[in-house]
Amino acid sequence: MMRALFTASTGMHAQQLNVDTLAHNMSNVNTVGFKKQRIEFQDLLYQTIRRPAADENRNEPVGLAVGLGVRPAAINTLFAQGNLQHTENPLDVAISGNGTGFFAIQVPGYEEPLYTRDGAIKIDASGQLVTADGYLYLGPEALEENFTDVSIAADGTVSYIVSGSTEPQTAGEPLQIFKFSNPAGLQRIGKNLYQATANSGEPVQWEPESDSSITLNSGYLEMANVQVVEEMVNLITAQRAYEFNSKLIQASDEMLQTAANLRR
Repeated sequence: MMRALFTASTGMHAQQLNVDTLAHNMSNVNTVGFKKQRIEFQDLLYQTIRRPAADENRNEPVGLAVGLGVRPAAINTLFAQGNLQHTENPLDVAISGNGTGFFAIQVPGYEEPLYTRDGAIKIDASGQLVTADGYLYLGPEALEENFTDVSIAADGTVSYIVSGSTEPQTAGEPLQIFKFSNPAGLQRIGKNLYQATANSGEPVQWEPESDSSITLNSGYLEMANVQVVEEMVNLITAQRAYEFNSKLIQASDEMLQTAANLRR
């Protein structure tokens, strides 16, 4: 009975973390480029009471072992493609292609670039292409003064027209897009940014001439890949599992109380 108390408590703790993960997904349902997370569980150690045996003295094909509960094993990021939303803003760019591909971002305080799926590009006072937090998109150079008619091509090339001219100019190199062999190994650091790790593999720059697995869509944004109905079903399941574990604790407590009252 005491064992059941602690086992059920591990279930409650695991489901609480499950609900926390679902809440994070739901709160970011309108976050551009957000990728939902899924928690994974593992069973804990087993207390072996009797091992299976097959010898001249015993023939017991099935042993007796009692599990000691559950623990959260990992929170995995699912990089499935999100829906594209048409914005009619030429500075909005969505990366499509099974959730692969990331914009490279220069962030102060980091030696290496960070990466994002957020293509809501802004232009700051110096003509540079930046995120909503002012972090620089790597590739294009700063636009000249009095620019108009900014456009982004399918290969990431940024073009614009200077006031008084009719010839489009190119802002240096195209937007730098990188792929990873294991995107789930990227480390989330907030603000729609990811950091490369040893588990994610080295970033490989996208070459539009030879790699058709990625498409850039100007005038679109990739929305979060969170499915509200699916998350609500998962929330109901987690809530019921939490409730069942709490009932187990109550039942174990009542059994202990019954055993304690035997001498009355």
